[in-house]
Amino acid sequence: MTMPAALQAQDLSFAYATPGGGAAPVLDAVSLEVPQGAFALLVGGTGSGKTTLLRLAKPEVSPVGDRGGDLCVFGEPVEELAADPLCSASRVGFVFQSPQSQIVCDSVWREMAFGLENLGLGQVEMRRRVAETCYFLGMEPWFRSRTTELSGGQAQILSLASVLVMRPRLLLLDEPTSMLDPVAEKGFLALLRRVNQELGVTVLLATHRPGPLLDFADMALELKDGRVHELALGELRSREGLRVQASMPARREEAGKAALELSDVWFRRTRDSEWVLRGLDLSLGEGECRAVVGGNGCGKSTLLALAAGVLRPQRGRLRRPLAGSQALLPQDPKVLLSAQSVSEELMEWSAAGSYGWGDVQNIMNELGICQGLAKLHPYDLSGGQQQLVALAKLLLARPRLLLLDEPSKGLDQGAWHAMVRMLLSAREEGATILLATHDMDLVRVLADSVTLLFDGQAGPSERTGDFFEGSWLWR
Repeated sequence: MTMPAALQAQDLSFAYATPGGGAAPVLDAVSLEVPQGAFALLVGGTGSGKTTLLRLAKPEVSPVGDRGGDLCVFGEPVEELAADPLCSASRVGFVFQSPQSQIVCDSVWREMAFGLENLGLGQVEMRRRVAETCYFLGMEPWFRSRTTELSGGQAQILSLASVLVMRPRLLLLDEPTSMLDPVAEKGFLALLRRVNQELGVTVLLATHRPGPLLDFADMALELKDGRVHELALGELRSREGLRVQASMPARREEAGKAALELSDVWFRRTRDSEWVLRGLDLSLGEGECRAVVGGNGCGKSTLLALAAGVLRPQRGRLRRPLAGSQALLPQDPKVLLSAQSVSEELMEWSAAGSYGWGDVQNIMNELGICQGLAKLHPYDLSGGQQQLVALAKLLLARPRLLLLDEPSKGLDQGAWHAMVRMLLSAREEGATILLATHDMDLVRVLADSVTLLFDGQAGPSERTGDFFEGSWLWR
């Protein structure tokens, strides 16, 4: 007897609901089959519908809109899963791009028990599942930690663990390594391979960066123009090897007067927590683009929040001469998105920023944001599209200081290059940029200098070429 596919779609179509109606379909007559036990990649451009497709297979996070065709999980229509939460949890697990979107409790052990409690499992069964999952994933040393104190890699492992305790047979992951440093990414992918091979869980992972995953996957699907076709892994390897880089900018050998200064800055989240930054010194000159790199949890996002005035140091001195003309792009672009449509979002600061609808249309074209998205609610966009809209909103205001936290996450190559062109243009117009990222290609084409954060302190800043020449980890 032939086993049913872990995930099967037949003529699946979907269009998001919009106030005025008439939205173009994101998915159009999609047919696909993911066999049980597979480790499958789902690739495609920014906004191609990867996240939408994954969410349609998980009733609890399924998007609102018009759906047609058939979608089955292990031979069972997803509509039937929606009527039985326990069955749905044991069939399909979903890991989001950002662990902050998934973690809801204050401690690791509470987070792992949260879903099981909602399903009404007994104490004995809950304890067994939590213990086995922690043991399998090597979480015991930080099992009783507070979720706010976890590194990025630990937070992503916790997101995976809180899904695996449900014992799903199909695991859906949406860009799960996009905010991990290279070492944390390798560790997470190694765990994911064990989940697939040792626990027999079928994996379908959406990604814009298939390169690090090619040694783990056994099949790939490409979503393009609303439809899916199978793609040979060798073709993906060729694409990765032929990745085109943006034009290298002229480096600034000397920066202008100080645009930002931190001197002996100390910061921690609470009185009893460990110091995130300890005696940090950093100076950024006007017109300079500085990249800040380091492992997850080293303090990059904290540094940007301090530079923006969102946080205040417990000790030390902070000078922000450009505070009246600055913009912060946080790791989660949704923080900046509050309007009911993309067009309203991009026009929100038009009065203060002295720009009009024509300027909005121009920047949408330059960043590759389809005009057809203007009516959509920002939360109905893909993660990469939200990133572009948030960046466009900031650039329309023409700030003199740009603070960017992982600006390239969730972007395909086309969107990545469009973002680079816009940031190079802003830099040529005199903008100062402080950039926190794990994307070394972005550092190469954009940054004049690089600062490595470690142990709460900033190492000596180096010219970008010197940094890469001297590093054996970041190349």
